[in-house]
Amino acid sequence: MKLLLLGMPVKLYKPTTPGRRHASVLQAVLTKQAPLKSLLFGKRQSGGRNNQGKITVRHRGAGVKRSLRLVDFKRTKYDIPARVEAIEYDPNRTANLARLCYRDGSRSYIVAPDGLKENDKVMSSRQVIEPKAGNRLPLQYIPAGLSVHDIELHPGRGGVMVRSAGTWAVLMSVEAGHARLKLPSGEIRNVPAEASATIGQVSNIDHANVRLGKAGRKRLMGWRPSVRGKAMNPVDHPHGGGEGHNPIGLKHPKTPWGKPALGVPTRKNTKASSHLIISRRPKRNK
Repeated sequence: MKLLLLGMPVKLYKPTTPGRRHASVLQAVLTKQAPLKSLLFGKRQSGGRNNQGKITVRHRGAGVKRSLRLVDFKRTKYDIPARVEAIEYDPNRTANLARLCYRDGSRSYIVAPDGLKENDKVMSSRQVIEPKAGNRLPLQYIPAGLSVHDIELHPGRGGVMVRSAGTWAVLMSVEAGHARLKLPSGEIRNVPAEASATIGQVSNIDHANVRLGKAGRKRLMGWRPSVRGKAMNPVDHPHGGGEGHNPIGLKHPKTPWGKPALGVPTRKNTKASSHLIISRRPKRNK
């Protein structure tokens, strides 16, 4: 099939069908296709249903069968160099994975930073080491101004922030036992200086530029169709009713059950870590 390249690594196929006309895919930058079986385990699909079989999350179901990869978010093998065996695809996340091999023969997956290649050496430490992409160390030992990802909120519990494709946070300063970070959302917050982070930007930067092109690719990802509320009748949705194509007729959008939707704050005011947030993320324009 003929290809039309649109800047590496996103490529467009020749529009042989209506679905192909508007679709794009990522060009393979992976070094291995098959995952390591010892780091795989099964994933049960709920289809958006709870233990009673009732739908609690709408618009989910079906999709291709996939296995979970056991990703090491703690990296507790300190001061032991690891060789990057391969860069692999993970169907459960937007970023690519890097498969590491240690001296003792053990292997693990990590979220691959951008620019990491096969046969590169990376290391995790609790001390000062070279601040290069893929190395993991406490925030208090990372020079200010560097990009970091896979950040811990509590020392030793593993990375929980900044793990999506193409994202990074900026280490602004370290003082009084806290590291100040600017997150991808624009929020500025403090994190314990002993918490670890990986240096670099998360891989698969062009993920946001991919166009699915047809509904079938969305179904393969496990998403079922969603009907707009304004296309319904008033009895079915607060946005429903009216003749022709009209606005929703409300000051703010609502869910089908009448609760506020789209951009409504959901964070609890009593959350213990709220005092660590220096500046909230900018409000989204509606």
